[in-house]
Amino acid sequence: MIIVGGEALVDLVPDHAGGYRPLPGGSPANTAVGLGRLGTPSALLARLADDRLGALLRAHLETSNVDLGYVVRSTAPTTLAVVDVDREGAADYSFYIDGCADGGWQVADLPTVLPSHAALHVGGSFALAVEPMAAAFETLLSREHPHRVVTFDPNIRPSLVNDDNAVRARLRRWLGMADVVKVSADDLRWIAPDRPFADVVAEWHEMGPTLVVVTRGAEGVHASGPAGRIDLPAVPVDLADTVGAGDAFMAGLLAALDRKDLLTRTGVAALTEPELTEILAYAQRVAALTCTRPGADPPWFDELLPTNPRPAIF
Repeated sequence: MIIVGGEALVDLVPDHAGGYRPLPGGSPANTAVGLGRLGTPSALLARLADDRLGALLRAHLETSNVDLGYVVRSTAPTTLAVVDVDREGAADYSFYIDGCADGGWQVADLPTVLPSHAALHVGGSFALAVEPMAAAFETLLSREHPHRVVTFDPNIRPSLVNDDNAVRARLRRWLGMADVVKVSADDLRWIAPDRPFADVVAEWHEMGPTLVVVTRGAEGVHASGPAGRIDLPAVPVDLADTVGAGDAFMAGLLAALDRKDLLTRTGVAALTEPELTEILAYAQRVAALTCTRPGADPPWFDELLPTNPRPAIF
């Protein structure tokens, strides 16, 4: 099982009539949904409201095979993100958190114990930048990283960052507790402006992560792991938008590692170049399919089978 921690919210996405339609979102929730749809047991550790939009989120998660046993019920309203999509399909977000479900995190909300066999994935959009959620998730990581493999997606949202130095310092602490990190090129431009990404990746390895994957949009994907560096070109798609693409890639990466019984510290440390290449290609296909439809709508396992037009990896 993979336990995914972080925010769950509703995206208000532009429609063709000039208004907005509510779609389930939040990077960690999207990743959990992607995992569930790919057949990987997943559970979400998040705060969900008891309002109408919270019911929309619950239904979406449950129908995507996500275990809600670690969800904290909140009497505050559902967190919102207003999405703006440009002509190239890239998404920008305005968040409404204060007084909402994700704004109420406390250390007391954390589960007392997690299953011994479970991996832990944390998404950083809110968890890195928004207090008191940041303090709660730092407590979780400090407690759990000695006991299980930890994966991390910083997923920086600059609009949420009030103190750049504090968030960068927290990021460094969290990198020291992570085994696998997926980061976007946009994240790296904020985290380490004007530095070559390969230098940053090498520095991160010294801090802790065994595997670092950099998603680079149209430039493809770069990975640095035990067997060295790998670069794969982007998968061409008929683009609808990029909403949830990074989360879908993360889900594909974790699902492929789990399916190969490599989502352990020993497994990640033993990754060969052919294995990692295959895993990255699978994650790219998951993300590419997500980009062909509006909103964060990751594919189901059957959509990646050999009966579909593109060759399947598994």
